[in-house]
Amino acid sequence: MIKKLFSAMIAGAAIAVATPALAADITGAGATFPYPIYAKWAEAYKAATGVGLNYQSIGSSGGIKQIRSKTVTFGATDAPVKGEDLDRDGMVQFPAIIGGTVPVFNLEGFEDGAFRITGALLADIFMGTISKWNDPKLLAINSGLKLPDMAITVVHRADGSGTTFNFTDYLSEVSPAWASKVGKGAAVKWR
Repeated sequence: MIKKLFSAMIAGAAIAVATPALAADITGAGATFPYPIYAKWAEAYKAATGVGLNYQSIGSSGGIKQIRSKTVTFGATDAPVKGEDLDRDGMVQFPAIIGGTVPVFNLEGFEDGAFRITGALLADIFMGTISKWNDPKLLAINSGLKLPDMAITVVHRADGSGTTFNFTDYLSEVSPAWASKVGKGAAVKWR
Protein backbone atom coordinates (compact mmCIF):
# COMPACT_ATOMS: atom_id res chain seq x y z
CA MET A 1 0.00 0.00 0.00
CA ILE A 2 2.82 2.44 0.82
CA LYS A 3 4.47 1.77 -2.55
CA LYS A 4 1.13 2.28 -4.32
CA LEU A 5 0.48 5.46 -2.34
CA PHE A 6 3.98 6.84 -2.96
CA SER A 7 3.67 6.13 -6.69
CA ALA A 8 0.31 7.88 -6.80
CA MET A 9 1.72 10.91 -4.99
CA ILE A 10 4.71 11.18 -7.36
CA ALA A 11 2.52 10.76 -10.44
CA GLY A 12 0.05 13.35 -9.20
CA ALA A 13 2.79 15.86 -8.47
CA ALA A 14 4.45 15.28 -11.83
CA ILE A 15 1.17 15.78 -13.73
CA ALA A 16 0.35 18.97 -11.84
CA VAL A 17 3.80 20.43 -12.45
CA ALA A 18 4.18 19.21 -16.05
CA THR A 19 0.83 20.49 -17.36
CA PRO A 20 -0.35 23.49 -15.32
CA ALA A 21 -1.87 25.22 -18.37
CA LEU A 22 -4.15 22.23 -18.99
CA ALA A 23 -4.97 21.46 -15.37
CA ALA A 24 -8.39 22.29 -13.93
CA ASP A 25 -8.83 23.64 -10.44
CA ILE A 26 -8.59 21.04 -7.70
CA THR A 27 -11.66 20.56 -5.53
CA GLY A 28 -11.73 19.14 -2.05
CA ALA A 29 -14.03 18.95 0.93
CA GLY A 30 -14.00 17.69 4.48
CA ALA A 31 -12.44 18.33 7.85
CA THR A 32 -12.59 21.86 9.22
CA PHE A 33 -9.40 21.42 11.28
CA PRO A 34 -6.93 21.60 8.34
CA TYR A 35 -8.73 24.38 6.45
CA PRO A 36 -6.39 27.23 7.45
CA ILE A 37 -3.26 25.42 6.23
CA TYR A 38 -5.03 24.16 3.08
CA ALA A 39 -5.95 27.78 2.30
CA LYS A 40 -2.30 28.88 2.65
CA TRP A 41 -1.07 25.95 0.57
CA ALA A 42 -3.71 26.69 -2.09
CA GLU A 43 -2.58 30.31 -2.34
CA ALA A 44 1.08 29.33 -2.77
CA TYR A 45 0.23 26.53 -5.23
CA LYS A 46 -1.89 28.84 -7.38
CA ALA A 47 0.90 31.44 -7.43
CA ALA A 48 3.41 28.78 -8.52
CA THR A 49 1.26 26.85 -11.01
CA GLY A 50 -1.84 28.85 -11.86
CA VAL A 51 -3.97 25.96 -10.63
CA GLY A 52 -6.54 26.85 -7.96
CA LEU A 53 -7.82 24.83 -5.04
CA ASN A 54 -11.39 25.12 -3.84
CA TYR A 55 -11.69 23.42 -0.44
CA GLN A 56 -15.03 23.27 1.39
CA SER A 57 -14.54 22.82 5.14
CA ILE A 58 -17.80 20.94 5.77
CA GLY A 59 -16.65 18.34 8.31
CA SER A 60 -14.93 14.99 7.95
CA SER A 61 -18.11 13.00 7.33
CA GLY A 62 -19.14 15.41 4.56
CA GLY A 63 -15.71 15.12 2.94
CA ILE A 64 -15.87 11.33 2.93
CA LYS A 65 -19.38 11.44 1.41
CA GLN A 66 -18.25 13.81 -1.33
CA ILE A 67 -15.12 11.85 -2.30
CA ARG A 68 -17.16 8.65 -2.41
CA SER A 69 -19.74 10.30 -4.66
CA LYS A 70 -16.86 11.61 -6.79
CA THR A 71 -17.96 15.26 -6.60
CA VAL A 72 -14.49 16.37 -5.38
CA THR A 73 -10.89 15.50 -6.20
CA PHE A 74 -10.03 14.73 -2.59
CA GLY A 75 -11.73 14.40 0.76
CA ALA A 76 -10.15 15.23 4.10
CA THR A 77 -10.94 13.61 7.41
CA ASP A 78 -9.42 13.66 10.86
CA ALA A 79 -10.60 10.08 11.41
CA PRO A 80 -8.81 7.33 9.48
CA VAL A 81 -10.77 5.40 6.86
CA LYS A 82 -10.60 1.61 7.24
CA GLY A 83 -8.35 -0.22 4.79
CA GLU A 84 -11.18 -2.37 3.40
CA ASP A 85 -13.24 0.78 2.70
CA LEU A 86 -10.28 2.39 0.91
CA ASP A 87 -9.83 -0.73 -1.23
CA ARG A 88 -13.55 -0.99 -1.99
CA ASP A 89 -13.79 2.65 -3.06
CA GLY A 90 -10.43 2.74 -4.91
CA MET A 91 -8.99 5.38 -2.58
CA VAL A 92 -5.70 5.93 -0.78
CA GLN A 93 -5.09 7.96 2.36
CA PHE A 94 -2.07 9.64 3.85
CA PRO A 95 -1.49 12.09 6.70
CA ALA A 96 -1.30 15.72 5.61
CA ILE A 97 -1.38 17.61 8.91
CA ILE A 98 -0.83 16.62 12.52
CA GLY A 99 -2.57 18.44 15.33
CA GLY A 100 -4.15 17.90 18.70
CA THR A 101 -7.59 18.10 20.22
CA VAL A 102 -7.48 20.07 23.44
CA PRO A 103 -10.38 20.58 25.84
CA VAL A 104 -10.68 24.13 27.13
CA PHE A 105 -12.60 25.69 29.99
CA ASN A 106 -13.67 29.23 30.77
CA LEU A 107 -13.67 30.08 34.45
CA GLU A 108 -12.76 33.49 35.79
CA GLY A 109 -10.05 33.81 38.41
CA PHE A 110 -7.85 30.84 37.52
CA GLU A 111 -4.29 31.16 36.29
CA ASP A 112 -3.27 29.21 33.20
CA GLY A 113 -2.39 25.65 34.13
CA ALA A 114 -3.83 25.86 37.64
CA PHE A 115 -6.88 23.66 37.01
CA ARG A 116 -6.18 19.91 36.83
CA ILE A 117 -8.25 17.19 35.18
CA THR A 118 -7.79 13.57 34.15
CA GLY A 119 -9.11 11.83 31.06
CA ALA A 120 -11.54 9.79 33.13
CA LEU A 121 -12.93 12.92 34.81
CA LEU A 122 -13.23 14.62 31.44
CA ALA A 123 -15.29 11.64 30.24
CA ASP A 124 -17.47 11.98 33.36
CA ILE A 125 -18.09 15.63 32.51
CA PHE A 126 -19.07 14.83 28.92
CA MET A 127 -21.33 11.98 30.14
CA GLY A 128 -22.98 14.30 32.67
CA THR A 129 -21.97 12.32 35.77
CA ILE A 130 -19.95 15.36 36.83
CA SER A 131 -22.12 18.41 36.27
CA LYS A 132 -20.72 21.06 38.65
CA TRP A 133 -17.29 22.62 38.91
CA ASN A 134 -17.13 21.91 42.65
CA ASP A 135 -17.82 18.19 42.26
CA PRO A 136 -15.88 16.26 44.95
CA LYS A 137 -13.89 14.39 42.27
CA LEU A 138 -12.68 17.68 40.77
CA LEU A 139 -11.96 19.14 44.20
CA ALA A 140 -9.88 16.07 45.11
CA ILE A 141 -7.34 16.68 42.33
CA ASN A 142 -7.45 20.47 42.60
CA SER A 143 -6.58 20.94 46.27
CA GLY A 144 -6.15 24.57 47.16
CA LEU A 145 -8.42 25.83 44.39
CA LYS A 146 -11.83 27.23 45.25
CA LEU A 147 -13.95 25.79 42.46
CA PRO A 148 -17.34 27.48 42.04
CA ASP A 149 -20.70 25.89 42.86
CA MET A 150 -21.72 26.36 39.25
CA ALA A 151 -23.04 24.10 36.51
CA ILE A 152 -20.62 22.98 33.81
CA THR A 153 -21.87 23.83 30.33
CA VAL A 154 -20.56 21.23 27.91
CA VAL A 155 -20.03 22.28 24.29
CA HIS A 156 -19.47 19.80 21.45
CA ARG A 157 -20.00 19.47 17.73
CA ALA A 158 -23.30 18.10 16.49
CA ASP A 159 -22.24 17.13 12.95
CA GLY A 160 -20.07 14.23 11.81
CA SER A 161 -16.54 15.26 12.67
CA GLY A 162 -13.16 13.57 12.59
CA THR A 163 -12.18 15.69 15.58
CA THR A 164 -15.15 14.20 17.44
CA PHE A 165 -13.91 10.74 16.42
CA ASN A 166 -10.43 11.49 17.79
CA PHE A 167 -11.81 12.96 21.02
CA THR A 168 -14.27 10.11 21.63
CA ASP A 169 -11.60 7.55 20.74
CA TYR A 170 -9.44 9.05 23.50
CA LEU A 171 -12.32 9.10 25.99
CA SER A 172 -13.03 5.43 25.15
CA GLU A 173 -9.40 4.58 25.96
CA VAL A 174 -9.34 6.37 29.33
CA SER A 175 -12.85 5.57 30.55
CA PRO A 176 -14.46 2.12 30.40
CA ALA A 177 -17.77 3.79 31.29
CA TRP A 178 -17.50 6.10 28.28
CA ALA A 179 -16.52 3.20 26.01
CA SER A 180 -19.56 1.15 27.03
CA LYS A 181 -22.15 3.94 27.27
CA VAL A 182 -21.16 6.31 24.45
CA GLY A 183 -18.29 4.83 22.46
CA LYS A 184 -16.30 6.43 19.69
CA GLY A 185 -17.30 7.81 16.34
CA ALA A 186 -17.52 10.87 14.10
CA ALA A 187 -21.00 11.42 15.56
CA VAL A 188 -22.04 10.05 18.95
CA LYS A 189 -25.08 10.41 21.18
CA TRP A 190 -23.95 13.04 23.65
CA ARG A 191 -25.65 13.25 27.04
